[in-house]
Amino acid sequence: MAAVPGPPPAAPGASPTDVIHNIGYREYEGPRLGRAYARKSLFSQSLRGAYGLGRSAKSKVLPMILLGAMCAPALIMVAVTVFTHMTHLPVAYTRYAVILQAVITLFVASQAPQSVSRDLRFKTTPLYFSRPIERIDYVAAKFAALATALFLLTALPLLILYVGALLAKLDFGDQTAGFAKGLVSVVLLSLLFAGIGLVIAAVTPRRGFGVAAIIAVFVISYGAVSSVQGVAASQENYDVIGWLGLFSPITLIDGFQTWFLGAQSAFPEASGPPNAGAGLVYLLILLGVVAACFGLLMRRYRKVGLS
Repeated sequence: MAAVPGPPPAAPGASPTDVIHNIGYREYEGPRLGRAYARKSLFSQSLRGAYGLGRSAKSKVLPMILLGAMCAPALIMVAVTVFTHMTHLPVAYTRYAVILQAVITLFVASQAPQSVSRDLRFKTTPLYFSRPIERIDYVAAKFAALATALFLLTALPLLILYVGALLAKLDFGDQTAGFAKGLVSVVLLSLLFAGIGLVIAAVTPRRGFGVAAIIAVFVISYGAVSSVQGVAASQENYDVIGWLGLFSPITLIDGFQTWFLGAQSAFPEASGPPNAGAGLVYLLILLGVVAACFGLLMRRYRKVGLS
């Protein structure tokens, strides 16, 4: 029987078990989609995540309950308007979000930390920046996603009211104008609440802390402003009532829409901004807070070393 040849002699300095494997690495030759695609993907992922889409069933429960809580009163109002032949809706379009501010606050408090705090806690943000996006892309995508989620939450019940009003054969022109004013109001509300919520959530990687802090900021500021406004109303100091609305997010929205959209104020004695100068201040502070929130988010992500 012929002898079986042994393995070839090892190269000088190499162990007998050294083996070179060809694992088939090849250069990527597909399309380079770039920053715009990455930014769009991050936006859509964050927007879907705000309603639990693409996540576990447990993650869908709270946002869907809050969406239902926003829409249920609108459905009831529509039913009452249609079946009782009312000549107007029980609540104006611009007042609806103000009345249901508690639901909106809970949505912001639950979803803002989900959007950014988890990235900080699990240190996944550097993975985003390993893609062709920059700090402004990340901040803009997260901001736009939460603002869009809030707009859907607040605009859907207005749409229900509008369709119901048309079914009840209310005046088309009046309802369309009111619906348009309501949309303008909730667009600004969505930007304001999203900005404040994200800034607070981005401070801490602990989601529970973020939730509690957001609720505290919105509830305490509104409670404090309302209490002081009540004292001013008891003293018949109505100009002070109008100025105090600048110090709470929801009253800031209320004062803006009272002066610029002709809405009835929810302040005591319906005392909105006292004059045109005050109305302009409401608008400037509203836009300034939104811009400041975006700037603070940019600063925050520079500070965590993600430039």
